[in-house]
Order: sequence, then structure tokens, then C-alpha cells
Amino acid sequence: MPSLKAIRKRISSVKNTQKITKAMKMVAAAKLRRAQDAAIALRPYAQHLSQIASDIAERMLAEPQLDDTASAGGAQGAGDSDLDKKRLIQKILLGQTEQRIRLVVVSSDRGLAGAYNSGLFRRAERFFIEEKGKQIDLLVLGKKGREYFRRRPVQITGELSGAESKTALPRAKELAALLSASILADETDAIYICYNEFKSVATQSAKIERLLPLRLAPVLAKTADVRDDTPRTLLDFEYEPGRDQVLEQLLPMYLEAELSRILLESVASEFAMRMRAMDSASRNAKEMIGRLTLQYNRARQAAITKELLEIIGGAEALKG
Repeated sequence: MPSLKAIRKRISSVKNTQKITKAMKMVAAAKLRRAQDAAIALRPYAQHLSQIASDIAERMLAEPQLDDTASAGGAQGAGDSDLDKKRLIQKILLGQTEQRIRLVVVSSDRGLAGAYNSGLFRRAERFFIEEKGKQIDLLVLGKKGREYFRRRPVQITGELSGAESKTALPRAKELAALLSASILADETDAIYICYNEFKSVATQSAKIERLLPLRLAPVLAKTADVRDDTPRTLLDFEYEPGRDQVLEQLLPMYLEAELSRILLESVASEFAMRMRAMDSASRNAKEMIGRLTLQYNRARQAAITKELLEIIGGAEALKG
């Protein structure tokens, strides 16, 4: 049985740990509120910008011949270059094949956040199995993700530090520029991102979402409120200076808005999981302190009983 001094030292150590976990829980709860408000506020903007990109891309899908005729008036060399660029933008937005995939994994720089990183890595591993046979390279955010995937047989093409509440928007802009450059250079066919989706304080889930090509509903598909076979009508717009130029400018804006939303949701998910993990650690510390206190009292009682028996035994020996 441990000595009384060892048990007292253990109780003191657990109490100090409990103070730390309680403080970390309060800090995470305070930061969670701000991150949650920022993520929820950005969702409508990102949703509408995505819808605009989808509408323009769907118009290109419905009338692709307009892009080929647009460059006929220019010089032959410049026209071929513009036409190649327009076809590349069509490929980016509308999608053709997905043999070269870039997967962005949004992990954290620090641990002590429950299943935040482990669930994310399991979902990414499942994605590799689902897309077996395709060329997949990784762009990893966060120290934990770098440490994990460096020990795996995967190709890492880029590494960035994890995002926080204050750095989420600048990091999204930086990441959008990297992804736009890679896909405009025809280095990849599709971009996916793996992150923790924030649903509520109690619910977060690892999710993989495709950023490009855009997910478009077929032009003749029925909408949610139309149950007959009436084709869905596309609204006609006039684009200035042109539809392709608008798409070229819209691509990084769309990526930046989506990545900003995703990074803010990841930050909110991290704080929520960290708060729950620290709350669980505090409760476990309380239970451990109770068990150690009971053990200390029993050991102390046993020591007192032993001393009393020794005194009584000595007294009886003197009488004899």
C-alpha cells in the first residue's frame, strides 16, 4: 500500500491538474461563442456566392457554344489562348474527369481536443479507400495533420499552420490563392476538403466536401417545389465584360468564401470539442480525488489502528 505522503502528493497533483482543465474549459467556452457567431454569420454569404457560381456555370453547360464563338474575332494566337483558358474554366466549374484529386485536410496545431483530429484522420483514410486508383495529393493544415500524414504513404504537396479565430480569414485567402493557382495551371482535376462540420455545441462531425468542380443540378431536373417534368428555367443575364471574365474573377472569390466558412466552422468545432474534453477531464479528476481521499483515509485509519495495537500490546507486556 502506498504511504500517506505518496497519496497526499498524488491528491495534490490531481487537484492542480483539475484547476488547469477547468481553466481550459472556460477559455474554450469563451472562444467558442465568438467562433460560432462568426461561422453562422458567414454561411449566408458563402451560400449565395456558391449559388451565383453554380448558376453561371450551369448557363455555360446549357450554352457551351457561346464560349467557342466569343474568341473568333481576335487574333489567331490570342484566340487559341483565350479558348484554351475558357475550356479550362469550364472543366474547373463543370467537371469532366476526376483522376487527379487534391485533398485539403484541416487539422489543429494543438491536442487536448477530444476526437477532433482522430475522427478527421479516419474520414480522410476512408476517402483514400473510396477513391482507390486515383492520384490523390494532400494539402495539410495544422501541426497534428502534418505529424500524422508524414508517417503514411501519401503525397503531401503543401503544409500550412492551423487556423484560429483571428487568422481564419487571412488563411482562407492564402489557401484560396494556392488552390486557384494549382487548378488554373491544370495540376489537378478536383479539389476536396476534409474538415469538422459545426452543427451545434454538442454535435460536430468529420466531413469531406467537394469545392471544385461545382455540384450542379441537371438543367432539366425538377426543383424542390416543382413535381412535374417542367424544365427548370435558367435566368438570363448580361455579363460585363464577359461571362468568362466574370467566372475567372469569381473562382477565387468563391473559394475564399467557402474556405473562410469551413475554417471558421473548424475553429468552432475545435473549441466545442476542447470544451467537452476538458469538462470530462475535470469530472474524471474529481472522481479520482474522491477515490484517492478514500484511500488516504483508509490508510490513515489503518496506521492509527496499528499504532494503537502496538501501544496496547506494549502495555500488556509491561503488566506481564
